[in-house]
Amino acid sequence: MEPVYLSIQQQATGRRIRELLKENGYSVRDIQEAMGFANPQAVYKWLSGQSLPSLDNLLILSRVLHRNMEDILVIDGDISGLWGFFSLNRW
Repeated sequence: MEPVYLSIQQQATGRRIRELLKENGYSVRDIQEAMGFANPQAVYKWLSGQSLPSLDNLLILSRVLHRNMEDILVIDGDISGLWGFFSLNRW
């Protein structure tokens, strides 16, 4: 089996999060409150591509935005090819 290399594009993911917030009419403050953060710095870091949400926060964000986590992340690589690989090579 060949290794599969995928990576998350932080900058592009930040832009996507920004677009989804706008699409849903949410402000940074709304997301800050939904996450229970004391200040908005983490959200601003996501939007600028300086960091990514933790898995827990990504799950919450996906629920707030009514999207799958995969729809929020911008992945460098062929994720559809990966799913095809795993469906063909089941145990």
